[in-house]
Amino acid sequence: MGIQRIESVTYGIDNLDECVRFFEDFGLFLVERTDEHAVLESLTAQTVHLDTAPTPALPPPVEPGNTLREIVWGVDTKNELTRLVTGLRHDREVTEDAAGVFHTADETGFGVGLTLARPRPADVTPRPANTLGAVHRRNTPLEPLTRAHPLRMCHVALNIPKAGKEEAVAFYTDRLGFRAVDIVKPMGVFMQASGDDDQHTFLLCHRPDKAGVNHIAYEVPGFDDVIEGGNFMIERGWREARKLGRHTVGSNVFRFVHAPCGGRVEYAADMDRVDDTYETRVHETTPPHHIWALRTNRDADAPA
Repeated sequence: MGIQRIESVTYGIDNLDECVRFFEDFGLFLVERTDEHAVLESLTAQTVHLDTAPTPALPPPVEPGNTLREIVWGVDTKNELTRLVTGLRHDREVTEDAAGVFHTADETGFGVGLTLARPRPADVTPRPANTLGAVHRRNTPLEPLTRAHPLRMCHVALNIPKAGKEEAVAFYTDRLGFRAVDIVKPMGVFMQASGDDDQHTFLLCHRPDKAGVNHIAYEVPGFDDVIEGGNFMIERGWREARKLGRHTVGSNVFRFVHAPCGGRVEYAADMDRVDDTYETRVHETTPPHHIWALRTNRDADAPA
């Protein structure tokens, strides 16, 4: 089938302590740390690499400051991995490291890696919900979650320049087997990896007309995890980037937090799942960002 998931991401950063604290607060687990480098992982063994001195083998950063340097995609079989790497070598340099990861760059200059996917099963137990006629929790009051622990990285959004946007998308659709699921002409293209059933795995956004990391989304089991995870991040001193809401494209509930490593991270839950029968939608105008977002007038009406 080809690419199954995001296997790892690498950020080039200037403050390792701050970025490690951020991702531990976010709910990832620290598995490796040196003076210059740290690795954290999700419950399904995807990894976030934080480097104050990134390897020179990576492409140059596409924007100044802390930013995303590489996305490594996990492929299902050795045959598929070989096929994809061979195709890439027709027109660009591809190197292989000691861990069996193949490295190159896309049309915008972002680092792209390919390796065998190594998913680890996770115990996913969404909170049972009750409503009239569908009772799934009886005699069991809920307890606070307090914080969230992401199951997995579910999608990445990158900003790209408008010039060359068709070629940038074609690299992923023609060379790596992604398919466009929502083409939003004024904004960007949402794509799905061939082995994924999330409504989108990847977004190339040309609306800002510049290259850089936009965000990485992390799936959590449910709505409460999105809310309590975001609350915990705020309590720990991190800054929310968007109010709680539900996206139009993908339908997932979201909460964004600014990340010191560059861009933002998103808690996400309840995303649409689609298969090959889902037809690509082409939007001449940009759909609303969200179906709903949290509104309140409590603060405005509170007594002085």
